[in-house]
Amino acid sequence: MRSIIDTTFGEVLTMTWPTLFIAVVLVVTIRIGYLLKHKEEFVFYKEMLYLCFMLYILCLFQIVTAEDLNATNGNNFQLFNEIFRYQFGGRLFFKNIVGNVLMFVPYGFFASLYVDIKHPLKAFALIFAASLSIEITQLAIGRVFDVDDILLNVTGGMIGFIIYYLLDKISNLIPILKKEIVLNIITIIVLVSSVAFIIWR
Repeated sequence: MRSIIDTTFGEVLTMTWPTLFIAVVLVVTIRIGYLLKHKEEFVFYKEMLYLCFMLYILCLFQIVTAEDLNATNGNNFQLFNEIFRYQFGGRLFFKNIVGNVLMFVPYGFFASLYVDIKHPLKAFALIFAASLSIEITQLAIGRVFDVDDILLNVTGGMIGFIIYYLLDKISNLIPILKKEIVLNIITIIVLVSSVAFIIWR
């Protein structure tokens, strides 16, 4: 299973790294210039969150608009038709089922964070609208519309909402977790761990 995850992650990284590299250079330099000019306070964890959200949106755009060379079937308007087509635990299962769920976890988290959503129905509506717009766009550009992708995306997005909701509740119970220094340390740990995973995966 690890080799399947590594292969899938490697494919995504190969597809998106040029966009991410250019975006990081452009955004970071412009943002630093803006902060210096307007003499605004630099808050590390907030800047990293903004950057990660922007990079995530770029990755999402690249993935959902790229030509799907593995597509074998046409449009799917029947729920669960594609989900049950893949062998559980196989490469295509992880890429198309697990991948579609994981792809929207960050969206559910970031959308809930920046809109400050506390109610699951509001989160659901926002996530559903985003996923539906992606599928309609894919249909318009010659890719396929898959209702199962909407189900999987919404599932991932709601997991992201739950993560945000739980972290918000925990931080309210433990006020120290809201301190800037603590959030900066947590952000550094996550960034270092992510870089280490990419390098030594």
